[in-house]
Amino acid sequence: MTNLSISRVIEILNNAENQKVVVIGDLMLDKFYWGNVSRISPEAPVPVVELEKETFHLGGAANVATNLKSLKLNPIMIGVIGKDQTGEEFLDYAKQIGLITEGIYSDAKRPTTVKTRIIANNQHVARLDKEITEEIDDSLQNYFLDFLKSQNNVKAIILEDYNKGMLPKSFIKKIIEYARSQNIFISVDPKQQNFFEYQNTDLFKPNKKEASKALNININSVEKTREVGLELMNRLNCKNLLLTLGSDGMMLFQENGEIYSVPTRARQVADVSGAGDTAIATYTAAHIGGASPIEAASIANFASGTVCEKTGVVPIEINDLLTTIRRNGLISNSE
Repeated sequence: MTNLSISRVIEILNNAENQKVVVIGDLMLDKFYWGNVSRISPEAPVPVVELEKETFHLGGAANVATNLKSLKLNPIMIGVIGKDQTGEEFLDYAKQIGLITEGIYSDAKRPTTVKTRIIANNQHVARLDKEITEEIDDSLQNYFLDFLKSQNNVKAIILEDYNKGMLPKSFIKKIIEYARSQNIFISVDPKQQNFFEYQNTDLFKPNKKEASKALNININSVEKTREVGLELMNRLNCKNLLLTLGSDGMMLFQENGEIYSVPTRARQVADVSGAGDTAIATYTAAHIGGASPIEAASIANFASGTVCEKTGVVPIEINDLLTTIRRNGLISNSE
């Protein structure tokens, strides 16, 4: 059992400040309609939501970038949006919060991916998705790869895959090969379609459902969790694997064979939306700041637990993270 002090976390975060991270993946806009329900519709047995406010946030890979920015790093997004009103809203908001948008391509042939959520009485009651999942072509892949290679002093690359077409198999291979050739730390948040294409990365971060489906193994015990993690490490040849387990926390598998279980940190879960984005952003930031894999996994777990206590897609704030860590500084139990 190891303790993680506040001073150590602050040291790690300070070391990571202003460091450059490239986030490559599916960019989205998350829209929220907030209201209350006081009656059922006479037209159908559904609740009538009396709208009180509308908000929007950057989602998908852009939410990872937002988390990095909130942690005081310097994220650069690479991805595609539509040449539409929603795309303009996306760019305007990204610029407002200080994100670098030069790596974003506006494509007139596809709409900006939008997830619209309806929140009633602080409960998520419905979601509407607008998207096209067609994979980007070779010319656009090369455009993005050239932009990536033009960036200096990149400390890490995060691949954020939502199966929306930004990360075809050929592009994944090119990015990883480039990262390896430049000794750039590369972390991955996968989805099912290209799950086993992410070979030879520094961090692979699937959730329980994704890992279970990939190997067709029901993760219903600690033993099964270990079995799945070790099999994925073997199949993917990754240096570290962070398996997120929802209410059961996380389990970290390291290339030296050590396995650590990190218990959940959320006191009361209000909304899990975006928690995985927060986890991979925080782990990567902590690594850049000099954290060990165990320290990085623990800080990431604290961060994702913190955002789960809030409704909606929200980035981790440093003060909130430190408050959560102060409640319980234990970082992990060796398996």
